Amino acid sequence: MIVRIMGEGQVALADSHLAELDRLDDELLAEMESGDGPGFRSTLHALLARVREFGTPLPDDSLEPSELILPSSDATLEEVRAMLRDDGLIPG
Repeated sequence: MIVRIMGEGQVALADSHLAELDRLDDELLAEMESGDGPGFRSTLHALLARVREFGTPLPDDSLEPSELILPSSDATLEEVRAMLRDDGLIPG
């Protein structure tokens, strides 16, 4: 799976990591719904850190279609809310 982190670039990520990322995504969604700003920020950073850890960066000149687009680490709660699908940022 190709994942884009806005403002950073793309990484190739094995599907085997989606369960852990989905767990963080569920936590992020709950914090957004409750208005927990500090929790939201912490979980967003944890989610992006895991994607960076598990993913293999693609070259900057690579133009692969992204299957998943994640917000930048400095995205606001409102910006992330606008990116949400019914099941969060990560399908599943």
